[in-house]
Amino acid sequence: MSSYRGRFAPSPTGALHAGSLVAAMASFLDARAHDGVWLVRIEDIDPPRDIPGAGEHIIRTLARLGLASDEPVLWQHDRHEAYQAALDRLIAQGRVYGCACSRKEVALRAAELGLPAGVYPGTCRLGTHGRPVRAMRFLTTSGTTTFTDRLCGDFTQDVEHEVGDFVLKRADGLWAYQLAAIVDDIHQGVTDVVRGADLLDNTPRQIQLIEALGAQAPCYMHLPLVLNPEGQKLSKQQGATPLDEDDPLGELERAWMHLGFDRLGADSIHAFWDAALPLWKSRHAVP
Repeated sequence: MSSYRGRFAPSPTGALHAGSLVAAMASFLDARAHDGVWLVRIEDIDPPRDIPGAGEHIIRTLARLGLASDEPVLWQHDRHEAYQAALDRLIAQGRVYGCACSRKEVALRAAELGLPAGVYPGTCRLGTHGRPVRAMRFLTTSGTTTFTDRLCGDFTQDVEHEVGDFVLKRADGLWAYQLAAIVDDIHQGVTDVVRGADLLDNTPRQIQLIEALGAQAPCYMHLPLVLNPEGQKLSKQQGATPLDEDDPLGELERAWMHLGFDRLGADSIHAFWDAALPLWKSRHAVP
C-alpha cells in the first residue's frame, strides 16, 4: 500500500472559488495517482475572518464535485491543545521567544536597518527589556534552506535574513497559520503538499519549523495561481466569485484546463474523474 498522504486545507472565510478548486483538484488527483490517501482539513483558527457555516458549505461543495475526504475532516478549532503542546516543546528547546514589538515598530526598525519590508529585525531576540510580550516568535537558524519543488524546481531562501523570526502565536492570542498547519501536517502524517504558488516562499520557514519539531518535511508541488482581471491572486479577500454549483462539470473542466490539460468533455462527474486520473498520472506521478 502506498504511504502517500495528501491534503486540501481551506480556510472557511467564504465559499470555494476557482482558485481553491484548482488546489483541491490537483491535490486529490495526485493522491489518487499515487494510490494514496486524500484528506480535507478546515483551517478555522481565525474567528475574525472565518464565516459561520462556511466550513460545512465547503465540505458539501467538495462532495458535489466528487471530492470526499478519505478520513474524517479535521477541524483546527479542535486542536488548540496540540498547538500549545508544540509551542511549549519549542520553548523548552529555546526555539521560541516572546516579542513586544508592534507591527509599526517592526516596520520602522526594519527600515532603519535597511531590511526589506516585512522582515523582522530581531529586536526581541535578547529579551523584551521589561516590555510586555505581545507575540511568540520562532527563532530561525542562520544559512540557507533549500528544497526541490516538483513543478518549480530548486528553491532557496535565507529565512533569517529574508523573513526573520516569524510569529507562532499572535498578539491577539490566536495561533498563527505557520504553527497550526505544520502541527496538523505532522499529526496527519502528510507526506505530500500540493498547493498554490503563493505559498512557495513560505515553505523554507515551514521546513525549519517541521525539523525543529522532529519530523521530516513532505514533498511539495506548488501550482500556478488563478488570477483575477487585475493580475492578482484570486481570493475571497479580493471578492472571488463562488463556484457555480449549478454547473459542477463546467467548474471542473475550467480548473482542469488551468492545470495545463485539454478539455475532457466528460458527460458526468464520475466520467470526468475517470478520464482525468490517468492523464494526471502520466504527467505527474512519481515512480
